[in-house]
Amino acid sequence: MITVIGEALVDIIVDQQGGVTSVVGGAPLNTARTIARLGVPATFLGGVSTDSFGRRIMRLLDADGVVLGLGAQVPEPTTLAIAQLDEGGAATYRFMMEGTSASAVTPEMALAHIGSDCRALHVGTLGLVLQPLADATVAVVAGASDDQLVMADPNCRPSVMTGSSVFRQALDSVLLRADLVKVSGDDLEFLFPGQNALEAAVSLNADSGAVVLFTDGANVVHVIGPGTDVVLDVPKVPVVDTVGAGDSFSGGFLAWWLHNGLARADVADLEKVAQAARFGIAVAGITCQRPGADPPHSNEVPGGWE
Repeated sequence: MITVIGEALVDIIVDQQGGVTSVVGGAPLNTARTIARLGVPATFLGGVSTDSFGRRIMRLLDADGVVLGLGAQVPEPTTLAIAQLDEGGAATYRFMMEGTSASAVTPEMALAHIGSDCRALHVGTLGLVLQPLADATVAVVAGASDDQLVMADPNCRPSVMTGSSVFRQALDSVLLRADLVKVSGDDLEFLFPGQNALEAAVSLNADSGAVVLFTDGANVVHVIGPGTDVVLDVPKVPVVDTVGAGDSFSGGFLAWWLHNGLARADVADLEKVAQAARFGIAVAGITCQRPGADPPHSNEVPGGWE
């Protein structure tokens, strides 16, 4: 079982012409759905509202086979994100968060709902800045057992993280225990302003001790360990938008890892990490060819689990 901690929300997507659509989103939710669609058991440990949007979220979770970690929905209204797409399909986000479902998870609630069958944790995005969810995330990571794999994706959102002491403290705490850190070029620019992205990724590896997965857009993926940089090509695909692409990369990586019976200790083998990243690249490539966050099922990934 993989437990994903963070937010479920609804993305209000605004295109270049001002057209508006809505899709279920939240990076952690997207990651959990990806894992489950790929056939690996996944739990989403986050607040899902009892309102109409929340019921829509639950229908998707149920359809994909994702377990709701809290066991019940929460009364707070659904968190919303306004996603403005640029000409390349990349999204910039603004959030409506105050008093909403994503903020409803306390440390006590989270710790009480981590199952004994949890083999890996995935944390990030609003789980590093929105209170009390950030405290819950830190508590769960700090309480992780020695054999539980921890993957962190800061997934930086400048509109809510700029100047936030909560974000910096939560991220620093998570990095003390993280085995893997997935970052994009935008994440590195935010975390290491003015520094070359690849140099920043190397610094992140040196500072945290975690293996860094630097997804450099449509270019390459760097798998960075001590003194090592394994560079993986990213196949060119026709991009509809990039909503959920990074989340599906992470979900694909973790699903491959557990499907192949690997454990936390195997992270030291960068060739195995690279194999998992290649699968994540394939999963993300399919997601980019679809509107919104619509990750593939295992039978849609070319080459399957190879």
